[in-house]
Amino acid sequence: MRTLAFVAILLAGCATREPAPPKPVNLIVFPGGFNWPIWVAQEKGLFGRHGIEPRITPTPGSAFQLTGLIEGKFDIAMTAIDNLIAYREGQGEAKILGPDLVAFMGGDNGFLRLVAVPEVKNFADLKGKTVSVDALTTGYAFVLFELLERGGLQRDRDYQVERAGGVMQRFNALMEKKHAATLLLSPFEVQAEARGYTRLADASTMLGAYQGLVGGARKSWADANRDAVVGYIRAFSEAVDWLYEGKNRDEAVAILRKNLPAMSEQAGQTAYAVLLHPRDGFQRKARIDLEGVRTVLRLRSKYAEPQKSLTDPARYYDDSFYRTAMR
Repeated sequence: MRTLAFVAILLAGCATREPAPPKPVNLIVFPGGFNWPIWVAQEKGLFGRHGIEPRITPTPGSAFQLTGLIEGKFDIAMTAIDNLIAYREGQGEAKILGPDLVAFMGGDNGFLRLVAVPEVKNFADLKGKTVSVDALTTGYAFVLFELLERGGLQRDRDYQVERAGGVMQRFNALMEKKHAATLLLSPFEVQAEARGYTRLADASTMLGAYQGLVGGARKSWADANRDAVVGYIRAFSEAVDWLYEGKNRDEAVAILRKNLPAMSEQAGQTAYAVLLHPRDGFQRKARIDLEGVRTVLRLRSKYAEPQKSLTDPARYYDDSFYRTAMR
């Protein structure tokens, strides 16, 4: 009887024990609608369900983001995989090395649109003008240089380049016509085109497969916090699944506009059509596109300094976290 009573007490204790609190994770992101899955995961409690509590910091630019990630001020970054590669290879804008930076999941193909002021109608109109980038050596700068080269323009000979910060800063500078053109990430081009600005090109059309945003971290931190990384992948992936469910469209747009209050209902619906496009929208199941990573490496091999031949996507992507998350 004493044994049975003891077992009953243990079972009662297990039944009333509170679950472990979610693990805080310092997450740094670029501002913009491409954070939609994160906002859905927050709104729907998906992060908490998977044992984490992201504490989100918006970054003013890639140098700030990657420096903070490398120094341990942030745990996870939603960033262009090009940034991770650059700081792995000693080619970053900030003079700091991130030898163990890795991507652990995909996000999107960049949603990159080359947008110009209304007076510019084609590539030729950019001759003698200034275009803007986040940083000259990372992010999507090399995509911009490649698009302009394919449009018949050579850097320094035909156009000048200025640093203007992350996409929010570049968008604002473009709206003020401080620069003639820049690469915008959807849905920023929706707002720009509504004001009469010119979309000159979509990167996915001109370049083909391209890997844009990824979830990235220091491998040392990721290995020591494997459950948190796996939980983040699962929550993000489930949020993307939820977004793609057509029945959730109106609620999804409401969540987007809650986080981007200046966005109209019509712009929100347009953003849904762009960011949830069946072929070119958010990457399903947060699956990375290795062919897209190869495009990133080809552009970095062509434009980056010091020049290196980079060919192996697996060097910058640790799939062990993703494989665990998808079980």
